[in-house]
Amino acid sequence: MYKLNFNTPVKLHFTGIGGISMSGLAEIMLSRGFTVTGSDIRPSEITAHLEKLGAAVFYSQTAENVGDDVAVLIYTAAVKQDNPELAAAREKNIPMLSRAEFLGQIMKNYPMSIGVSGTHGKTTTTSMISQILLAADADPTILVGGIMPVIKGNTRIGHSDYIITESCEYTNSFLSFPPKIGIILNVAADHLDFFKDLDDIRHSFKTYASLIPEDGALIINSDIADIEYFTKDLRCRVITVGSNPEKSDYSAVNITYDAYARGSYDLMVNGKIQTRVKLSVTGQHNIFNSLASIATAHLLGFSDDVILKGLEQYTGTDRRFQYKGTFQNATVIDDYAHHPDEIRATIETAKLCPHKKMWVVFQPHTYTRTKALMNEFAQELSKADAVILADIYAAREKNTLGISSADLMEKIKTLGTETYYFPSFLEIENFLRKNCSSEDLLITMGAGDVVKIGDDLLEK
Repeated sequence: MYKLNFNTPVKLHFTGIGGISMSGLAEIMLSRGFTVTGSDIRPSEITAHLEKLGAAVFYSQTAENVGDDVAVLIYTAAVKQDNPELAAAREKNIPMLSRAEFLGQIMKNYPMSIGVSGTHGKTTTTSMISQILLAADADPTILVGGIMPVIKGNTRIGHSDYIITESCEYTNSFLSFPPKIGIILNVAADHLDFFKDLDDIRHSFKTYASLIPEDGALIINSDIADIEYFTKDLRCRVITVGSNPEKSDYSAVNITYDAYARGSYDLMVNGKIQTRVKLSVTGQHNIFNSLASIATAHLLGFSDDVILKGLEQYTGTDRRFQYKGTFQNATVIDDYAHHPDEIRATIETAKLCPHKKMWVVFQPHTYTRTKALMNEFAQELSKADAVILADIYAAREKNTLGISSADLMEKIKTLGTETYYFPSFLEIENFLRKNCSSEDLLITMGAGDVVKIGDDLLEK
């Protein structure tokens, strides 16, 4: 694999530069004096930001975008190998690195790297830890998979030893960037267009844990089934967080919620209550995310005062149980949940909020995930009072499986929940205008563009 000399600025080209992760890498390299070009399908706020920083962005992907003076081409996992830019780089013998390989090389420039992995919760936990580092004036470099209000984006360029990033398991990307402190929040069946089954996924997380160096640490959720599978024979220190104080180094007891479902709890460390923690984000799942964040901060030597300050200042990232406004005196929430476990957490949180009727507008994400987890999706969505389904968001896929949201609707209906399916957003919006009432709770949910429904209703 080609290794870049970070002390010698050269010209880099990013194929797919507008992605939430690729844009962060491009911004880091711009800050280091490198010349950056890139391409994406369409303009966005992210590409506009990069252009202001000095990047040249092409809104097409053609061979001409890759100049003879490009030293390295970086590409995302979503880019096909027959992409014209990759073909041009091969023809010109320009070295190529995947996003994961490139991130791994960047992380080696930071003595204290923190990687947050798990099927879900990565963005929130990365942001929580980042907020604590900011409260401690630690000047971290941050790469997060969502928009974090305090840094006004998804990237922060720091000048310290600290870098924190999400470590995504898809296509085994996280195996390319082993951290000094690794976090495993949960391990569940997902990305089954790449992984064979849950055992295959578990094996990848076990491999990720084994990459942590001897002087590093693994922070892992003790509620994960057969946790010893991941922790046995590790060279590094292991710290557990979870619901059972007898099985966990860090746990939460005496949990309470306010009227907005924001949690507070007594922090128990090694069997002893240490302090009271107050969160500014909602739901039980965020209590467990905060435990991993606190364990990380303790490893880094930060005081409880700094940790509590950072957690209380953290109010969430965009699209994570995000309050959007009121429509016909109903509360509108948007959430990124696109896996059954995430849907369960979101609906459980919503039940803690005052409401008459809970409407969930769900947009399934990818055909393979919808087919593989159809029964689990139906089971979790059925816990809402009423469900409205949009068409499946294809993302990187084509519908070769012959399924649709109508199939999911029938599954949910058999569980006794009021369920509807409309092919267009306009039909969904018109239905909600007629049926969503005062004091109801409306949640738009999914990893696609379902957020537009709530935005449209709030604008009119």
